This record gives sequence, structure tokens and C-alpha cells, in this order.
Amino acid sequence: MIQHSAGSGKSNSITWVAYQLIETYPENDTVNGSKGLQKPLFDSVLVVTDRILLDKQIRENIKQFSEIKNIVAPAYSSRDLKEALESGKRIIITTIQKFPFIVAGLDDLGHKNFAVIIDEAHGSQSGTTAGKMNEAMGAMPLEEDEVDLQDKILKAIQSRKMKSNTSYLAFTATPKNATFERFGVKNPDGSFGEFHLYSMKQAIEEGFIKDVLANYTTYRSYYEIEKSIEDNPIFDTGKAQKKLRAFVERNESTIATKSEVMLDHFLTHVVQTKKLKGKAKGMVVTQNIESAIRYYTELKRILRSKGDPFRIAIAFSGKKTVNGIEHTEDSLNEFPPQMDISKSSDPGYIQDKIARYFNMDEFRLLVVANKYLTGFDQPKLSCMYIDKKLQGVLAVQALSRLNRAADKLDKRTEDIFVLDFFNTIDDIQASFDPFYTSTSLSRATDVNVLHDLKAELDNTAVYEWEEVEQFTNDYFAGVQGDLLSFGIDKAQDRFDYVLELTEEQKIDFKIKAKQFVKIYGQMASIIPFEVVAWEVLFWFLKFLIPKLSVTTTEDVLIDEILESVDLSTYGLERTRLNHNIALDDSEAELDPQNANVRGAHGPAEETNPLDEIIRSFNERWFHGWDATPEDQRVKFITLSQHIQAHPDFQSKVADNHDSQNRDLAFKRILEDVMTQQRKKDLGLYKLFATDEAFNRSFFDMMKRMSNLGSGW
Repeated sequence: MIQHSAGSGKSNSITWVAYQLIETYPENDTVNGSKGLQKPLFDSVLVVTDRILLDKQIRENIKQFSEIKNIVAPAYSSRDLKEALESGKRIIITTIQKFPFIVAGLDDLGHKNFAVIIDEAHGSQSGTTAGKMNEAMGAMPLEEDEVDLQDKILKAIQSRKMKSNTSYLAFTATPKNATFERFGVKNPDGSFGEFHLYSMKQAIEEGFIKDVLANYTTYRSYYEIEKSIEDNPIFDTGKAQKKLRAFVERNESTIATKSEVMLDHFLTHVVQTKKLKGKAKGMVVTQNIESAIRYYTELKRILRSKGDPFRIAIAFSGKKTVNGIEHTEDSLNEFPPQMDISKSSDPGYIQDKIARYFNMDEFRLLVVANKYLTGFDQPKLSCMYIDKKLQGVLAVQALSRLNRAADKLDKRTEDIFVLDFFNTIDDIQASFDPFYTSTSLSRATDVNVLHDLKAELDNTAVYEWEEVEQFTNDYFAGVQGDLLSFGIDKAQDRFDYVLELTEEQKIDFKIKAKQFVKIYGQMASIIPFEVVAWEVLFWFLKFLIPKLSVTTTEDVLIDEILESVDLSTYGLERTRLNHNIALDDSEAELDPQNANVRGAHGPAEETNPLDEIIRSFNERWFHGWDATPEDQRVKFITLSQHIQAHPDFQSKVADNHDSQNRDLAFKRILEDVMTQQRKKDLGLYKLFATDEAFNRSFFDMMKRMSNLGSGW
């Protein structure tokens, strides 16, 4: 395992290693895999990545290393791989998504020696996809007739074992515990470490990447909700608070306020200051696809009101229905075909359509949920607006999108800016600390937990063991459709109805089933023994889990309650400005995967009536100045009335169809009103006059309230 900091030339390192491996010869005939001193040690090198963009990048890079032409080929099917091998291609590149299809129909390749280079091993090497890779690399003949179930299962287990004819080199910036156990170097004390390290700290010091935590600004939301029903049901406090915050954060007013703050900063501090020679770009990171679509729509609306100074794009996978309308990337993005003048044969051509358009100078902002948070290289990215919970590996990977150097654009650390609406400084520091210098794993995972999990799953009687064996036998025999799903359907029926399981028992079973599949899927390749029962249950549960629906009655009721809750007040308060997050440069140590059997049982839930939940929620989140929520509501209404009573309001605001002039007039009226009212509430006036973020949020709020009151 090679721990190589994100953004510091990992693809170049992979290219260099691939070229070195095809030119590696054995020192003597005793070297494992040697076919003679005059023959290369490896017949082929396979580069497996979860980044489609890396394919062409590596093929272009390899030309700079090798004088021999046409030695690199992509492989997206088993035919591609066969043709590449038969035509003497020495470096073969594929994506982890395509690898299972390559395996299908392969002849035995056990007589060949391979080197497999894995890009971002933590994301590429879990579960069955890794097993498919090992199956292709090793002696796995096609199924013969009349092979019994146990032989098939043992072959499936062995396919996930690391093959003796293959050497693995795994690159990752953020190693997880399972990555260490699969690819790490085992130390005498039982811990695991990396084979080679190029740390984030070293890469920053040597200037290969930028410090993304040097200018970090956080905002805190403050808001109040009110209950608009008479009923006062009792709920689990923790769940209700989480649901209420989600309700607030996806509210249109909330998104509109944050969008104004984002664009105000981007236009003022990035576009108008011509960061990166006028080519700087930003990324808006949102909670989920629905939030991404809402942000994209609101940002487009604001930009349109400002004369469309630049274009924006959105990236997400699949389809999503919002407000009854189905959306896709293609339906939302406005990509004029005439702008796309580059050709696939051009050096540096970007195959991905969204990445290609976003690289154009006209496009400055990209809105995402999860897509492009890893493996996306765009050196012009200099700022990020975050409205999403980021922690651990995801936080490091996402923020590392900003760390790419761009010397031609004079990109400096002070050009990088992060505005975070969701996470705290401590949250981000805790996520980055383990990966700043060296990381290691304290000890191996105790696989005995699989015995305990299987025993507890068996005891629920959701499945009969004969059904599990029959399903797995049918699966490996290639049975399709209804015949294959019969055993799964019987187990699902018991889970849903026959056993009359409580909601807690259903949750408990599903949690344990997921834990079994996760641990066995990751550990099967490295445990030194085969347990047929584990493999059989693994395949059965992989198909059963997606069919197990768990929705508690309380969750349904909370969802219904949210329909009767209103957001009465929302604003923002900046808590940290351009903060430099200092990281701990001592070595970090990870613990192995949790070897304790998990389940739904835990400490007793804290329950409260809905009135109490809303009251405590408002106390926690309503901040801004020293006044009670009711006092603040009264102040807002009073100020709005004063604004609408201003002598210039009707002519210069309500009847004004020029949005830019209307906003300027409203701003002057608001300043007049606040000046007149300053003696009545000096604390509010000081916030308005001195805190830019509060001023912007307050302006947006009063504009909406005045709009509602007058109808302009």
C-alpha cells in the first residue's frame, strides 16, 4: 500500500510505476514467477481506477516515459482484455465499474504473471468487485458440468483470495482499516503500516499541493420554527431534532439566504478581483441531489437577476423528482453545443462532458451532492461552499479538490477559500488529522465476530438454512428471475409478516445482516481459511438486505408532523473568518473494524412532547442577539412595517421593475429605518452595522417579509 497525498501527482506516480513494472526483470531464476532472466517478470500490468478520466491521462503520460509505441490499451470488456493481451499490450487500463464484465468469459490466465495497480484502493477494493478481479487473475477455469455446491462455493472463496501470480500495488490518500489489512505491511507487533508514504504535510511543504485549511470560514444558522397544530404527540427527541433541522435546511428560504451569501462572496472576492487571472472556479457542495437541484435553481435565478455574469453547472447521477418534476443532469445543464469545439484527439481532451464544459472560462460554479467529490481534478477550483456534513475520509477527499497547484495561473494558498455552513472547525480538524502525516492500523480485525453474527441471524428464523443453500446453488448455476428470488421472497415474507417481528427486532436483524456482509466481503480475501457457511450466507444476505424495508411508526408520524411545522425565522451568523486550521503532525493510528456485534439495542431513548422538542430546538439554534424568539419575531414584523411605511418604498421599491435598482433602493430604506430604530435596540443595530454576513442575511430576510407584505 502506497499512501500518497491527494492532488500531489498520484496519477503521475501510477504512470511511472506501471512503466517500471513492465521493464522489471528477475535478478535470478529463484525469484518467484521468473520465466528466465531475459523475460520480463510481469506479462502485463493492469491499472484499475474508479476515475474514468485517468484512462486517457495515463495513456498520454506513458508516452513521455516509453520509446515503445502502442503499449497501452483500455479494456472495458473481456474481449478488450483478450485482444489487448494477444496484441502484446503491456499496460491495460480499466475502471473498477467495468472490471466484473471483463471477468465474464475469460480463459484461464493462471499461467501469466500480473501486476495490478489500484487507484484509491479504499474505494475500489471492497466486496465482490475485488473478488472478480482476483478471479480473472488466477486459475479459475470455467464451470464444468455436475460440480456440486461445495466445490462452487470454495471456488468463489478462493477467487477472492489474493493470487500468487499477481502483485498488488494500492495507491490511496486516505487509507481505511480494511485497506491496511488487505494491502498494508504487517509489523512484528501485529500492526499494519504503509509500504511507502508521501504525506499531505510533505506535499504542502514541497509546494506540490496547497493547504486547503489555511482560509476556512464557518457560518452558524439561527432559526425558529413554530407548531401549527393543536396535537402534542410524544417523540424520540434525538430523531425529531434531526428531522427538524433537515426540514429547516431544505426550506426554500434557507437555501435562498445561503445562495445569496455564496454568490455575494464569489462575485465580490473571486470574480471581481480576477482570482487566478480571472479563471478561478468554485464548487457548491450540498446535502443530497434534491438540495443540489434546489441550490442550482436558486443560484440560476439570482444570477439571472444580475444579468448572468457567468454560467453554472450541476452534477449528479441518475434521475430525481423535485416538486413533481423529474430532473437529470442533461435536462438541467445548459451546455451550448457550439461551445464544445475540442476534439477527442486533442492533447488533454476531457472525456467527461460536465468536466469538459466546466473547464471552459464561461462556467464558474459547479453544484454537486456526491459526484465529483472524489477523483475530480480541476486546478482552477479555488473556493468551496459547503452545506453538507463532511467527516473522515469524505471530508479529506472533498476538500482536496481545492489543493491542486496551478502555477500558470499563479495559484497561491491565499487564493483558496472555504465557506462552510454545516461543519465546525473542530469537525474538519478531526477529519484531517489522521491523514496529515503517517497513518497505521493498530491490529487486525477479529473475524470471530462472523461466528457470533451468523448465530444471531440464524436464531431469528427469518430464513431456513436449506433455503440459503438452495438459493446459493441456484445463483451459481445461473438461475434467473422468479425462480432465483423464491427463497428470498419467503425470507422477506417472514421478516415482514409471518414472524410478527417488532420494529426494533427488524432493525436489529438488518443491522447485523449488513455488518456480516461488510466484514466478510472485506476479509474473505485475506483470512487464511475457508468457511463454506459464511460464503453461502454472504450471497444470500446480499440479495435479501435490499428487500428488507424498515420504517418505524414514529418515523412516519414525524414526517407527518413536519407538514404542520413552519419556519418563522432564519438567518446566518459568521463564527470564524479565514481561520487557519492547524493539524497535528504526529503519527495517527486507526483501530480495526468494530469486532463487536452491532444491533438496534442501545441506551433508552429520550422522549418529549413535540412542544418541548420545538422549544429546545429553537433554544439551540436561534442565535443572533440577546432577545427571546418571540421578541425577535415582533421586531422583524415591526421593522417590516416601518420599511413599507417609508415614503420612498412604494415608488422606488414596490412599483420598480428594475431588480438591481430596486435592491439598491431597498438597501437605502433599510439603512434609514435601522438608523432611526438604533436607540431602541443598540445590539441589533451593532450587528447590522458591523457584521457583513449578518447584514446580508438580515437584508434578505427583511426583503422577503416586505415583499410578502406588499406583494411587489
